[in-house]
Amino acid sequence: MSKNVNIDWKNLGFSYIKTDYRYISYWKDGNWDDGSLTEDDKLSISVASTALHYGQQCFEGLKAYRTKSGKIQLFRANENAKRLNSSLRRLLMPEIPVDKFIDACKDVVKANEHFVPPYGSGGTLYIRPLVIGIGDNIGVKPASEYIFTVFCMPVGAYFKDGMTPCNFTITDYDRAAPLGTGAYKVGGNYAASLVPHKLAAERGFTDCIYLDPSTHKYIEEVGAANFFGITKNNEFITPKSASILPSITKYSLMYIAEKYLGMTVYEKQVPVDNLAQFVEAGACGTAAVITPIGGIEYNGNLHVFYSETEVGPVTKELYRILCGIQFGDIEAPDGWIFEVNIWLNKKYYWKS
Repeated sequence: MSKNVNIDWKNLGFSYIKTDYRYISYWKDGNWDDGSLTEDDKLSISVASTALHYGQQCFEGLKAYRTKSGKIQLFRANENAKRLNSSLRRLLMPEIPVDKFIDACKDVVKANEHFVPPYGSGGTLYIRPLVIGIGDNIGVKPASEYIFTVFCMPVGAYFKDGMTPCNFTITDYDRAAPLGTGAYKVGGNYAASLVPHKLAAERGFTDCIYLDPSTHKYIEEVGAANFFGITKNNEFITPKSASILPSITKYSLMYIAEKYLGMTVYEKQVPVDNLAQFVEAGACGTAAVITPIGGIEYNGNLHVFYSETEVGPVTKELYRILCGIQFGDIEAPDGWIFEVNIWLNKKYYWKS
């Protein structure tokens, strides 16, 4: 790394750390401008911006990983671009060309290369792209102007216990409506999760688990992560619902389970009253990676899967392969890895 930063890489949490550069691009009169890097970490927008009143705001989350050889790579960034555009279409916001999205993320990583945690530290560089509606707007209608910006920060584990089993509780709250915005990465879904998370944490649980909003019979999501379960018949099962955010990590694990571990993979409804079918369970996502689920409280009873203290063998293997691909220790499937060439972008960044 080219610059020294005073960070304890082994003890990173998941919180905001200001880095040196951010990317920003403006949409107006039907087009995005070329965008540029800036040292300013503040946005100045109209008090009447639709992002502040009518929820025209969506975001993504992905990571940059430093490999053993010192290279830096992104994991499936094209899928984040596609998912962001899906969210943008749902909120009547202008889409971001996939190449523009990937280049913006790469530029931010290049400019902040010294903040990418070293290989073996367990840390990564978390990248947060977002789009908001701005301009002078009153009345429920799409904005006339938009900002696309990308910032980053070094992070450790999202759940403080990392790859240690955590307990969760079923909440009575819904995070999304049946035909609403649950399948899109928009701010309102996360605002809806604040109260149930607080209530779960006050009772000693890591987070809550949401049931489907239509019938409250099927597991949907684990806090801000996706659910998966492993059966005694070597099956990988994850919920299917129109109100679940399509997790890039989840679909990666489905591929790994089938192609690397020879498991039978299902994406289908998961009845909450049939937790006994699973011998292991976990939560997965970009931030969480994989968090083993020790037990789930439902109707006053705690159902324990593999163990409340030890990680199950299949979950361990899924984690090993996923992280191995992300950090460059295991060859990735075609199209999964985007290398960040830290020697190129001389306009914004150079190595001394």
